[in-house]
Amino acid sequence: MVEDKTLAGRMFGIINYALLTIIGLITIIPFVHVVAGSFTTSAEMAAKKFVIIPTEWSIEAYRFIFSTNTIFKAMAVSIGTTLAGTIISMFITALMAYGLSRRDVDGRKVIMFLVVFTMLFHGGLIPTFLVVKELGMIDTYASLILPTAISAFNLIILKNFFQNIPEGLEESAKIDGCSDFGILFRIVLPLSMPAIATISLFYAVTYWNTYLSAILYLNESAKWPIQVLLRQIVVLASGMDHSSDLDSVAPPPAQSIKMAVIVVSTIPILCVYPFLQKHFAKGAMIGSIKG
Repeated sequence: MVEDKTLAGRMFGIINYALLTIIGLITIIPFVHVVAGSFTTSAEMAAKKFVIIPTEWSIEAYRFIFSTNTIFKAMAVSIGTTLAGTIISMFITALMAYGLSRRDVDGRKVIMFLVVFTMLFHGGLIPTFLVVKELGMIDTYASLILPTAISAFNLIILKNFFQNIPEGLEESAKIDGCSDFGILFRIVLPLSMPAIATISLFYAVTYWNTYLSAILYLNESAKWPIQVLLRQIVVLASGMDHSSDLDSVAPPPAQSIKMAVIVVSTIPILCVYPFLQKHFAKGAMIGSIKG
């Protein structure tokens, strides 16, 4: 890129960097405050409303959260449902997106209309619960995965990405005797890694943040994912519930626990994102603009 050395160009650069810095600070400061607040002592939390760097560090909030082995089981449930759900969702979404990306498929426009229709209108909470109940998925981990196994939004993005792959590649593969499944798994998917990484991250975040489905469909607290258990810990710390096995632990300030809960529930996704970030922007932009 050629650098603009005119006065207007330099002024634009200065203003641009200043605005980006301000936006970056607006984005990062609240998260820093949450992390710092989770390590703040009760005295400092009571004296200050906004903490960036604690004057005295404390891990009481995390000690309170991890004082029971239940949280490790809940973490395992969330990790398991996130991995299984993401794999199942990507498999189903890729199959349907590839079929809809083929211009020679009969009824393609009708199916696409039905897919888009579900983005605007859906049965609602009670009909969905009845379907899950009739399928025998109540109080099973399948209820956390199958009802949300495919997203119309993600399907459209992936379908548009597949349509951008040159048709000549598929025709050459067919001449070599490759089947439709072979074309999908040997040619289309390897060329679509930016889109695959993007959609996988969307699905993973959705499954990791599962809360309402667990509340509705899981009756046994031992099967709760991490989000539901952390919510119960926050309720306990606020003094509204004393039925948990955490009663033997003296709770630190409720505000510190709330911040620690946010950190615990966010860090796993933050650890995954850097590995997908290089594909994220490219996959989302190409899949949503072209086609």
